[in-house]
Amino acid sequence: MSNHYFQFKEFTVNQDACAMKVCTDSCLFGAWVASILGQQQLPVQQILDIGTGTGLLALMLAQQVPATIDAVEIDAAAAQQAIANFSAAPWSSRLRVTQSTVQEFAVTTARQYDFIIINPPFFENDLQSEQENRNLALHSKALKLTELINALQKLLKPEGQFAILLPFSRCAYFKTAAEKSGFYPNRELLVKQTTGHDFFRSMLIFGRQTLAVVPEEMAIKQGPDYTNGFRELLTPYYLTL
Repeated sequence: MSNHYFQFKEFTVNQDACAMKVCTDSCLFGAWVASILGQQQLPVQQILDIGTGTGLLALMLAQQVPATIDAVEIDAAAAQQAIANFSAAPWSSRLRVTQSTVQEFAVTTARQYDFIIINPPFFENDLQSEQENRNLALHSKALKLTELINALQKLLKPEGQFAILLPFSRCAYFKTAAEKSGFYPNRELLVKQTTGHDFFRSMLIFGRQTLAVVPEEMAIKQGPDYTNGFRELLTPYYLTL
């Protein structure tokens, strides 16, 4: 059974009401994006977290980036949990949640964002579980990647960027779909569980500029220990590092 909460150095993520719990690849994704945004000369001011769940990614970015962060979540229980997690965080005044589909949010909001972060439904057309809320979190039942790209067209400022976490096997498909809509890879990190495994996740940042991108690579563990690259990114967050 998963723990009802995950304690980080500067905030706590309660997760008992959410289908999808805190996981290592999501933490790495949040830390990688936060590190990149923290190094930019012109800091972003408005960030959107699509499908926030517990609020993990928004909280990780808020710790490192002095931006206002909106979060959208379709599931009512998860949205309430994210609200509670945000309220307890040191940056609560910069965090807000809207319970909505991203399709509806894109139509109803007048805001556009400097940066958008997404950990989307992963497994379009794969076997689904009997838990409806877990299906919404894990599968593309409520959000097709093409619908996501359409929403990004409306929500992202012309000079803005978005970051997305994908299974490695879906990466080429998404790149093709994104490029048809004028979004091109600006950064890419390919992730392995261990140095002995194949890649299982792709972390990408897209913008409307065409850039020559050489993918970075990282393994989470080497043997029983975290790699130096993983430690460097997660040290600001993990109690054990």
